Amino acid sequence: MSALPEGALSERLRQLQRRWFLRRSGVGLGGVALGSLLRDDGGGAAVYRRPHPARAKSVIYLHMEGAPPTLDMFDRKPELDRLDGEKCPDSFLAGERFAFIKGHPRLLGHRHGWIRGSNGIEVCELFPHLAQQLTETTLVRSMHTSEFNHAPAELLLFSGAPRPGRPSMGSWVSYGLGSENRDLPAFVVMTSGGSLPSAGKSLWSSGFAPTVHQGVELRSQGDPVLYLQDPPGFDRARRARSLAAINDLNEQRLAITGDPETATRIAQYELAFRMQASVPEAADLASEPPEVHELYGTTPGETSLANNCLLARRLVERGVRFVHLFDAGWDIHGTNKTDDLMTQFPRKARELDRALAGLIVDLRRRGLLDETLVVWSGEFGRTPMNEKRNGSKLFGRDHHPHCFSILMAGGGSKRGAVVGATDAIGYRITETPIHVHDLQATILHLLGIDHEQLTYKFQGRPFRLTDVHGKVRGELLA
Repeated sequence: MSALPEGALSERLRQLQRRWFLRRSGVGLGGVALGSLLRDDGGGAAVYRRPHPARAKSVIYLHMEGAPPTLDMFDRKPELDRLDGEKCPDSFLAGERFAFIKGHPRLLGHRHGWIRGSNGIEVCELFPHLAQQLTETTLVRSMHTSEFNHAPAELLLFSGAPRPGRPSMGSWVSYGLGSENRDLPAFVVMTSGGSLPSAGKSLWSSGFAPTVHQGVELRSQGDPVLYLQDPPGFDRARRARSLAAINDLNEQRLAITGDPETATRIAQYELAFRMQASVPEAADLASEPPEVHELYGTTPGETSLANNCLLARRLVERGVRFVHLFDAGWDIHGTNKTDDLMTQFPRKARELDRALAGLIVDLRRRGLLDETLVVWSGEFGRTPMNEKRNGSKLFGRDHHPHCFSILMAGGGSKRGAVVGATDAIGYRITETPIHVHDLQATILHLLGIDHEQLTYKFQGRPFRLTDVHGKVRGELLA
């Protein structure tokens, strides 16, 4: 074999010595790559220097996929009950488009009773545990959106646009603030309810931003992350040697191309290696005492919203920035007993009530609620009319973008407040309309981020989460 020219040999030795030094000093090039993607100055800033102090260190966002009937949960309308079964006034129908309603629909009153919450407001009787935690929450009755079908509305809510391809909210937070725990992802996602959201995994995609910022999905059953365990005969030392060999190749490729996705790949391999040790401990719900399981209504080993709420607390406790919980089964159309107000809605209410109330109580007891922002929402509201699709005799409501309710707790949001109002039948907002872009801007603000300053340049122009409009809503801030 012919010898390398003297200059080439010297350069090759220099590269080998550099890689040897980095690895011997405990810092692989993946760590350097991850550091460049998630720069942290000790104050939590990554690519973004916060213009004002953060009120929240982390976010737990609970999304009820399918859009729950918040009109029946948090916005009692006696006039709607009085008009139950009457034809909807023509003034509400002019120029309207509905997803499924045909002809001239009839108004549908509430089908469940009401109780007083701890802050004095009335809430549906199906939520007795949550009702007692309303002194910790801000109830927003005047949310609205621009979309009336599930996937576009979910994409608008979580990526700022009704089409796929943009970074999700959790990805923006990861990109802006980085991670507080090098052994866990900055952005974690969990699902329950038996199906993925209508917009699928694009809701936790990093879009055109580096894929290091996409959400990492954890499972409630089996290994929390696929391929977390090494195969038989493949011990941790051998895994480390395999990783070093793979990263050698990726490092050479990175030196040639400078491609940030190669840097992401190196960083993610090393994060995955560390997660093999950190994730099983973080996800060990069985280690919690019996009184905590009683508080949430959890059963370790099951896939449930309650288990995911408890795991979310354990993750933010360990420094995860953004935990997104998706729970399916809330699309209450009234076409059958799996999507109606009398059977499915009470079933979902039971699953949510203790889990969400337990999360708020648990965070407060541990001193985490002040620094953890909890948000609960669907993607839009439901109509005050009965959908009655194909002549169904069951009760349900069609999609309704004009108004819906959400809950916020902790993390610098107001306590015990009610913001906004709707008309006598819950059709339109009459006070303090808040668009989903405003919600996005406010969440970022509570994390110490100016939503207009946190941008990512793509195809020649800077993008942001609130790319069209949006403003921080002081009505929601403590």
